[in-house]
Amino acid sequence: MAAVIATAANVDTFAQSVKYPITNKIEHTDEYHGTKVNDPYHWLEDDRSKETEAWVKQQNEVTFGYLNKIPFKDKIFQDLEKAYNYPKYSAPGKKGDYFYFYKNDGLQNQSVLYRQKGLNGTPEVVLDPNKLSADGTTRLTVFRLSKTGTHAVCGFSKGGSDWQEYQVMDMKTLKMLSDKVEWVKVSGAAWQGDGFYYSSYPKPEGSELAAKNENHQVYFHKVGTSQKEDKLVYEDPANPQRFHTVSTTEDEQYATLYVSDRGKGKDGNGLWVLKRGESKFAPVKEEITDFSYSLIENLKDGFLIETNENAPNSKVMRYTFADKSWKVVLPEKEEPLIGAGTAGGKLFASYSKDVTTRVYVYGLTGKLLHEVALPGLGTASGFGGEREDSFVFYTYTSFNYPPTIFRYDIASGKSTVFREPEVSFKPADYETKQVFYTSKDETKVPAFITYKKGLKLNGENPTILYGYGGFNISLTPSFSPTRIPFLDQGGVYVQANLRGGSEYGEKWHEQGMKLKKQNVFDDFIAAAEFLIKEKYTSPSRLAIQGGSNGGLLVGAVMNQRPELFKVAFPAVGVMDMLRFHKFTIGWNWIADYGSSDNAEEFKVLYGYSPLHNIKSGVNYPATMITTADHDDRVVPAHSFKYAAELQTKAGASSKNPLLIRIDTNSGHGASNTKKALETQADIYAFMFENMNITWK
Repeated sequence: MAAVIATAANVDTFAQSVKYPITNKIEHTDEYHGTKVNDPYHWLEDDRSKETEAWVKQQNEVTFGYLNKIPFKDKIFQDLEKAYNYPKYSAPGKKGDYFYFYKNDGLQNQSVLYRQKGLNGTPEVVLDPNKLSADGTTRLTVFRLSKTGTHAVCGFSKGGSDWQEYQVMDMKTLKMLSDKVEWVKVSGAAWQGDGFYYSSYPKPEGSELAAKNENHQVYFHKVGTSQKEDKLVYEDPANPQRFHTVSTTEDEQYATLYVSDRGKGKDGNGLWVLKRGESKFAPVKEEITDFSYSLIENLKDGFLIETNENAPNSKVMRYTFADKSWKVVLPEKEEPLIGAGTAGGKLFASYSKDVTTRVYVYGLTGKLLHEVALPGLGTASGFGGEREDSFVFYTYTSFNYPPTIFRYDIASGKSTVFREPEVSFKPADYETKQVFYTSKDETKVPAFITYKKGLKLNGENPTILYGYGGFNISLTPSFSPTRIPFLDQGGVYVQANLRGGSEYGEKWHEQGMKLKKQNVFDDFIAAAEFLIKEKYTSPSRLAIQGGSNGGLLVGAVMNQRPELFKVAFPAVGVMDMLRFHKFTIGWNWIADYGSSDNAEEFKVLYGYSPLHNIKSGVNYPATMITTADHDDRVVPAHSFKYAAELQTKAGASSKNPLLIRIDTNSGHGASNTKKALETQADIYAFMFENMNITWK
């Protein structure tokens, strides 16, 4: 390939004279069902080429040159550091005599894993990931203790990659053994006796960050042996685009195999079990459909299983071994069941009512015992424990309520504060309200609006509208200290709960899938129109933001309604809807998006694909695309090609900058605290600069 980066004849834009590198076009055409589609930036898919490396370097020079001229950028970073700098704890988990928990002193790049004997013991460091790499980008992704607590599987990710390496720690000495397991992806660590199950892919051919991942295999690793000796437990080479993951029950009597086939557009899973001492998995649900099954707990005569079979909001069933019968334990409710688990011989079930958590405690036969009294309308998570536990921990949070850890006594049903954060700001100075607005087809859509008390509805407030809308994922209330400085500047943060998520169960999800994906975009546009109508903001003060599937959302919406927004932040987005399934585990998204291999689905995908719907002569919002070199989930080629097309087609006509910010040693999310704060500071700086507002 010839050199593809030019340094002359660049395009000048408005006041700041942004000069975009010219991206060379190389003829490449794909044909879909009789339609020829040009792909002139196809060469940017090669993440290892010198040409792509040179392109990335020049784009970053332009972007950081622009950002570094913003006079208040350093002040923003300082404000973010100040707001973020307080100790953060996870809820403890008990194993044997020890309680294990994570703590970040404030600005540490990675949280440190501790343990202590009893709740009043002296904490000792188990593992400090900050010491594993010079730049603090190696993360501890998995820590799984054996039943006896004598060993633990530790999983590590480098530079933000989804690839993991597993090692084994001796919990008496806190030293790593010689065990090393590589090429682990989409996997947990499930202990059984003297070893553990894990899932991995064969070592990729070509780029390890972009090559298609196929033939997911399950292995059993015996402690003290090499990976070469690991026993292959399950594979299905006839169906290479299936996920195979294994978990084990608390007593380790059963290994549970989950098999999903999202590459063929199926959203559910098969469920198989292997009783300890036996050699073959037996099916509980052999056929893979759009129904999901998740084993909660094993009983003397069967299993408790969560499923959405003929219950879009999910239910809990009891499966009996003897006659393979199914009996309802917790019937489907009007509110979706978002999770169920056991502890202390009780069944804990979490439901979502208008996107806020409700938690109930039941006997194992389904008798209601208590409702957990939560502090307000927010998100509660945790409640995990073992059969003999008398109490559990959970964490509660909301937009203006920093994560607080509670201890729940199972017998009395009472909660007490175990640990609350010591923040430098007053959460009571901020408020959140939930609104319901009307989408294009008259559907009522919820959104949360957060701001500092005393906000004036004058249409002048800088506003961030955030959305996702896909993959059955719910955007629940959550706290972020990096929002506080923005709210202090008079900012408004809005989180819209679009269709495609799980906010109202599987039906809500289905209304934003495949051929109905436009509903998601309509919901987001309607949210923007609502905010403008109610004078929270105006088009000149409105920014839109989303990541991954949310990056696709931002790209599609700014193509459809560019005049509605002033600033756009598509992050690590799926921008090429015709080729997403060609990279890493992108085929997994066919269940939600459909595929360009299907003629009917191709037509819809081509109609909204962000890359393929950019128009010349349009004044697009000020755009800063963000991605990273180690993103092997949504490969950066999506953002590279999108940025090249946007700059080429609209660079001359747009009055706003159209930039791409490419992080290094980061992946689908920031790989450490410093990088996260730097990215957020750049986002706020870019936003305020283009809204002609000074950060004070």
